Amino acid sequence: MTQVFSQPRKRYLPPSTFWSLRQGFPQWLRLFLSAIALALPLLLWALISYSGLTTPVFLPTPTAVIDAGIRMFTEEDLHLDIIASSLRVAAGFLVAAFVGVPIGILMGTFYSMESLFSPIVGTVRYMPVVAFVPLIIIWVGLGEAAKVLIIFLGVVLYNAMMVADAVKFIPDEMLNVAYTLGSNRREVLFRVIVPATFPSVLDTLRVNISGAWNYLVIAELIASQNGLGYRIVQSQRFLQTDKVLFAIAIIGVIGLLIDYGLKLLSKASTPWADQTRSY
Repeated sequence: MTQVFSQPRKRYLPPSTFWSLRQGFPQWLRLFLSAIALALPLLLWALISYSGLTTPVFLPTPTAVIDAGIRMFTEEDLHLDIIASSLRVAAGFLVAAFVGVPIGILMGTFYSMESLFSPIVGTVRYMPVVAFVPLIIIWVGLGEAAKVLIIFLGVVLYNAMMVADAVKFIPDEMLNVAYTLGSNRREVLFRVIVPATFPSVLDTLRVNISGAWNYLVIAELIASQNGLGYRIVQSQRFLQTDKVLFAIAIIGVIGLLIDYGLKLLSKASTPWADQTRSY
């Protein structure tokens, strides 16, 4: 007697907007989820602080933080600290971009450059930037150059590594087609590799600029008289938690504006790229 084994029926998941895989997503739902993500921590903060479960030194109320921020703007010239910190981050990050991005393109394109730079980049990026602070003070002193150098060192190697990885993802077929059409090495580099990598370069800069702001506090520990990092450290010494939280919030707002600005730049300058990437 012959047994017939039937194939089990394949179970298909029902269509879902919320759990769609790289498909269309309504703008209203995107904004709604973003609002929830911002509102829940604020609501939890308000419940804990206003209920009196903690002391104001440990967690001040949102009202106290806003009042402290108003006083910092009106009485302590916080806008000058914002300008000073922004200029330091911009200087260190731009130099890191001008150095790190070309090194990354060279590492990803030429095996010779990868062999030359990879041992240095791969080793130094594991060394904490804080450990270099005493040497930086000896090398360049206590001025603005030291602060910019700390931010530069904290970002430049990550720019190089991420850009190099992006170059390696360019299909070899694209390069072979360029050679078949008569291009030489220089033309392949500047007319194929660089344009193909440009969207990833913008993504890399958008991700790593957060690291520049993270190193700002370390940079402004060096004989600073202004800056958001300096303001945070000074407020912490006097247990002014409300001022610390407001300064941190200012950095977060600046970072959010920069992030959206770079997203708009990427969308405008690379319309052919996949704009659904998000980090």
